[in-house]
Amino acid sequence: MSGLFTIPLSGLKEGQHLYDFEIGDDFFEEFEESEIKEGNLSASIVLDKRSSHFDLIFKINGRVKVSCDRCLGMFFQPVESENKLLVKFGKEWDDSDPDLITIPADENELDVKQYLYEFIQLALPIQKVHRGGSKENECDSEMIKKLREHIVGEEKESDPRWDELKKLINNN
Repeated sequence: MSGLFTIPLSGLKEGQHLYDFEIGDDFFEEFEESEIKEGNLSASIVLDKRSSHFDLIFKINGRVKVSCDRCLGMFFQPVESENKLLVKFGKEWDDSDPDLITIPADENELDVKQYLYEFIQLALPIQKVHRGGSKENECDSEMIKKLREHIVGEEKESDPRWDELKKLINNN
């Protein structure tokens, strides 16, 4: 599977090169910790080879199945992302900078699987909830009903001791 998401670096002429990838459920199975288990996305990478480095532009479009933060039901979240990455050759591997990676000069290819995964994760909204409007996109009404039953309301009864203290505060 790892060979499916590699880009050759050696033997490329200077200029732009285009690489297309299809990302499906099997892609996410390789990331055990991933909240995403299903998805259907397409990714295109434009590699611009320069004399001293490579500029990569990742464009990712599609949808992934995630859990709603409100009702815990599963739904498909649209994903659209464009990210840039600069790759240069050096003595040893260094990916401490999120926008620049240095790879050893003897590397012949670049595995972009981890970068695709990270860019997909970063494209997800902070709060993932069903979109309203049509019945198939709304939250699970049974779960919402159960959650409302467990909401703790404000105390309506007043404690006479606190009432007397509040009078003192209000008089000052």
